[in-house]
Formats: sequence, C-alpha cells, structure tokens
Amino acid sequence: MPKVHPNAIVSETQQPPSVAADTPLALTVWKKSLLFNCYGFTVFDSNGNLVFRVDNYTAGGNAEIVLMDASGRSLLTIRRKRLSLLDNWLVFDGETAVNPRFTVTKHVNILGSKSLAHVSATGSRKKKVMYEIEGSYTQRCCGVYDEKRRCVAEIRPKEAVGGAVFGGDVFRLFVQPEIDSTVAMALVVVLDQMFL
Repeated sequence: MPKVHPNAIVSETQQPPSVAADTPLALTVWKKSLLFNCYGFTVFDSNGNLVFRVDNYTAGGNAEIVLMDASGRSLLTIRRKRLSLLDNWLVFDGETAVNPRFTVTKHVNILGSKSLAHVSATGSRKKKVMYEIEGSYTQRCCGVYDEKRRCVAEIRPKEAVGGAVFGGDVFRLFVQPEIDSTVAMALVVVLDQMFL
C-alpha cells in the first residue's frame, strides 16, 4: 500500500523538488486525495516524502484545479478555457487568473497520430509550442518532448516488487532536468482531465 503521510514535517518555504543534472527525478503519483470525499492526486518522491497534492471536492470535468506543494501552498492553477472549440486548458502561477503561464491543447487525432496534446507558451500573438505530449495516458505510458524532440518527462506504470502492477491509479512520473517538476505535474493533471 502506498505511503499516505509524508516522512517529515513540511516547512512553509520548502520548494518543489529539483532534478540533479545527470539523473531524472522519479515521482510516484497516486490518483487519490489525502482528504476524505475528495478527488485529486498525491505525489511522493523516491524517499516517500509528500511533494505535490491536488484536492478537489467535485468529480469529473473540473473548471479549476489547484496544484499545491506538500504544505498546501498553491503553485499553479489550471483552468479550462471557456467557449473554445478545442479542449484547451490555461495554467496560471499561484491562484491568479491573469496572464497564463502556458496553455495545453488536446490534439484532435484524425490521422492516427501519437500526439495527445501540445503545450504552448503564452504572451505573444504567435504561440510557440514548448512541449508535445505523445503516447497513451489511459495506459499510463506517454512522454513529454521539447522542441528538440528530447523526452523531458515520462509517465509509466508503477510495478511492485515481483513484477505486479498497481493499476492505473498509481504510476510513475520521471522528470528530466530540462523541465520544472511543477510543470510536469501540471501536465499530468491536465491529461487526466482530458482523458477521464
């Protein structure tokens, strides 16, 4: 059974984990809130410490989701873009609602492409694609690629000792130094909303 409580008391100033220059950060993502009757995520590092959490009181297509650190401080707010023909999500710093940091748009798969979504920078008229997400989120097997086609984050099923699989509610998120772990986790939350 995954560990539910962090190993140590979290300080208010603790920063999200960073990635060493030569090794990816390995996070365990549990699609379960720490709060009773909530939907969300609980994310642990390789030492069993709580890193991120998402707690929502409503199930299904939420209009707003807040990604928090272990102490409950808002890191990013994810909002569904209203009145859009495509499945678009805006990601803001903290709990603000102005000047989104980036957008995530679900790819319309007409020609059998592996692409699930693309992440675009905001602020200019011509949106620059920062990341492309490919694979299958429902099978917990996908990668996030930067503009140079380097895999900067990866979602994989989590295996227990002896090769047993936990199921879709517990999986691994591997984060390379080229992407912020907070951004990588925000992409997981958006993918979960897109592919409920």
